[in-house]
Amino acid sequence: MINRTLYTFITEQKHHAWRRPSVPSRAAEYADAGMTPAQRMSARFCEMAAEEAKNPHILPGQKIVLMRTLPNGPDVLTPGEWEEIRKDHFIHESGYISNICPDHISLVKTGFKAARENADPLSAACLDAMSALCASYREEALRTGRVDVAEVLAKVPEYPAETFREALQFFRIVHYGLWLEGDYHNTVGRFDVYMMPWLRHDLDAGILTMTEAEELLEDFFLSFNIDSDMYTGIQQGDNGQSMMLGGRLPDGTNVWNELTEMCLKTSGELKLIDPKINLRVSKDTPLSVYEKGTELTKVGLGFPQYSNDDVVIPALVKLGYDPEDAANYTVAACWEFIIPKVGMEIANIGALSYPLCVDRAVRALEDSADLQDLKIAVAREIRTEAAAIMDKVHDVWFVPSPFLNLLYGGRNIADGAKYNNFGIHGTGISCGADSLAALEKYVFTEKRWTLSQVVAAMDNNFEGEDEMCAALRYEAPKCGRDDLADRYLVYLTEAFSCALAGRKNDRGGIWRAGTGSAMFYLWHAAALPASPDGRRKDEPFAANYSVSIFAKIENPVSVIRSLTKPDLAKVCNGGPLTLEFHDKIFAGEDAITKVASLVQYFIRSGGHQLQLNAVNRDRLLDAQANPEKYRQLIVRIWGWSAYFCELDKEFQDHVIRRQEDVI
Repeated sequence: MINRTLYTFITEQKHHAWRRPSVPSRAAEYADAGMTPAQRMSARFCEMAAEEAKNPHILPGQKIVLMRTLPNGPDVLTPGEWEEIRKDHFIHESGYISNICPDHISLVKTGFKAARENADPLSAACLDAMSALCASYREEALRTGRVDVAEVLAKVPEYPAETFREALQFFRIVHYGLWLEGDYHNTVGRFDVYMMPWLRHDLDAGILTMTEAEELLEDFFLSFNIDSDMYTGIQQGDNGQSMMLGGRLPDGTNVWNELTEMCLKTSGELKLIDPKINLRVSKDTPLSVYEKGTELTKVGLGFPQYSNDDVVIPALVKLGYDPEDAANYTVAACWEFIIPKVGMEIANIGALSYPLCVDRAVRALEDSADLQDLKIAVAREIRTEAAAIMDKVHDVWFVPSPFLNLLYGGRNIADGAKYNNFGIHGTGISCGADSLAALEKYVFTEKRWTLSQVVAAMDNNFEGEDEMCAALRYEAPKCGRDDLADRYLVYLTEAFSCALAGRKNDRGGIWRAGTGSAMFYLWHAAALPASPDGRRKDEPFAANYSVSIFAKIENPVSVIRSLTKPDLAKVCNGGPLTLEFHDKIFAGEDAITKVASLVQYFIRSGGHQLQLNAVNRDRLLDAQANPEKYRQLIVRIWGWSAYFCELDKEFQDHVIRRQEDVI
């Protein structure tokens, strides 16, 4: 039973009334005092925690507490210091650690008191600051008559969690601390694996009924949405709070328990963007599991996202991961495959544009060139572009994170961990493959136009070339329906994989090719003129591993057949095939089973990752015109879901555009 009072309080954002300006910047003071970056991070953490301790707020009926009132802290380094660091180092994104899956449960199992015994002074100071913050919430609970909250906080975080509620509360405290420190896109990991022992203990001991456990889980899920709008991201919703459920264990058994099902049910009932649900499945996964996942898809949240153990685990082992670690994989903020507890991987360090490589190859050829010349030129451009991306990454530097270090056994995680691999996205693959298929058909086979004629038309954005544009755009072979385009899909993924093979980064890790795009489906497209597939300048690519947004596709089976032809183990950095369905498809009596069977077909066909959307274009257009009516309307962007009306218009427009020809 959802606590409607609490739910409404959060969804109507009433708690935003307690928001305050952040603490002032101390970067110049830190510099004058000669403080190291690690000392500065600890000092800022303690100051922010102390400020938050002055304003504890327990929402109506809330069981899992702690709420941010301060936005992200100011930078701990001055602009001049950053300039000096950049002279010798590569800085990824903001320079603060992100997009990894730390071992939250290590603290939950030990408690702060025991953790202090082995912590360095800077990390211990962070523990002290968090303990004081939790003590202020305990005092507030006693003051307001919330004895239940006070009893939990009398135990955690100082001592190990013993009950399900204590474990959930402890996790919230640790997760809160990571955001407070400035470590962003902190993923949840395999929640039903590590949290199930506490639930089983309480159920077996009669401490909780299933109904009471569900109420606690609902409260815990709500905690992910209290201050997620304050988290770092490209847009609101891009906050990395991804939860993995199900999947194979190192001993070969599969996880599917009461908590797995409870998470799916709770997510569907709350209808909120966090936590974002991922499901690990395999060829042995029964249809009933896919049906439960499809019930959640029907709600329209843009998840669950599916990952195929049969492809991902062997692919990771082949890339050099220990089998036990590979079996324990989870996803980063969006979909990149990472290893919890032992990974400090940068799975989104760069992005290669397939259409850019095709564009450069075409422009480098004479009209006398043949089809083989074109293929060789494209592969060469992919190697050149991949090398340029890799070569600019050297001496990666991150701001140290004393609190985060506690979740890695005290090691300075900024310097690396067991796995230090880097991932590169592959953007616009359907545009690249469709472009090559169109050139083969019209330039090299039918000889309707020459290469120079196509390039000239591209440079003029197909102005005055209506016949050519229409043929390239609508009549030419397309991924998802034509074998010729599919063959180029295979060719491009192979070329990308080969371009990274054998290369090591300077942290001793490898480079991984992927099928995701992140925001580059807009950014890379904006930097290119028109392309040989009939795409005009300023038109975006399809997001992630998807068919063109103007390809006419008759059924999703043909899309799956096409996009499972490449050896996806070779491009296993992550990036889902995304399928869009009009929400009316779920109205039929057997709709859930049909869609679930489609997901099962994808997995058994060798697909690596899949994400489905239930959409309604008319509703999206109305939401653009009347946003006040659709505050809770959720859409999937790339690897995350967001409230449609909180997005910038360019992202809204792309979501609408890709719904025009939904299956």
